[in-house]
Amino acid sequence: MITNKKILKLGKKNPPFVTYHYPESALADQFQMIHTNINFLVSKKTQTFLVTSPEERDGKSTILANIAVSMTQQKKKVLLIDANLRNPSLHKFFYTSNSTGLTDVLTGRMSFREVVYHTKIWRLDLLPSGAVPKNPVELLGSKMMKELMETLKETYDVILFDSNSLLKLPDTKLLSSISDGVILVVRNGKTKLQKAAEAKEMIEFTKSRLIGVILNQ
Repeated sequence: MITNKKILKLGKKNPPFVTYHYPESALADQFQMIHTNINFLVSKKTQTFLVTSPEERDGKSTILANIAVSMTQQKKKVLLIDANLRNPSLHKFFYTSNSTGLTDVLTGRMSFREVVYHTKIWRLDLLPSGAVPKNPVELLGSKMMKELMETLKETYDVILFDSNSLLKLPDTKLLSSISDGVILVVRNGKTKLQKAAEAKEMIEFTKSRLIGVILNQ
């Protein structure tokens, strides 16, 4: 079980990366275990994963960021993509701007190299979402998105998507279809069993692979 409340407490004066600031903690060990389990399930050269949740406010972005850090500690080059084009948040974790990012690349206004953010955490890069577009579904399902992913796979060992909640909007379905696997975050005492079941069915409907569920307290 990953206890998000503890993560936020530890990260009060720092970004909520318990795996980076407290690498010897029990919580950091849990994230390393998650990473190890992922390696057993997916053994491709470049791995792409979507981290999502049935509904909002389940702590998926914080968990995603800590999984990313744990992967860099195993000498993997990781790219975080904030594909939540409606309510992005990852840029706040790194205290960087969100004025340019994924939307600029997908519309051809800027190149990936112009908008990627090299974080202070070694081997971890961030592609912010960029300005909120009028057509997020069209952008995420575009030919440009598929071409971008093929290009990025040549540079990174792991690509992690942050997204909207799975049941709320169609954006996340598109991301699941281009990912090697989906990691579902459910919140103890908040996520209803019916919603979790609906999320599982939706993942199966998109012919994606549910590789694991993280219980966040």
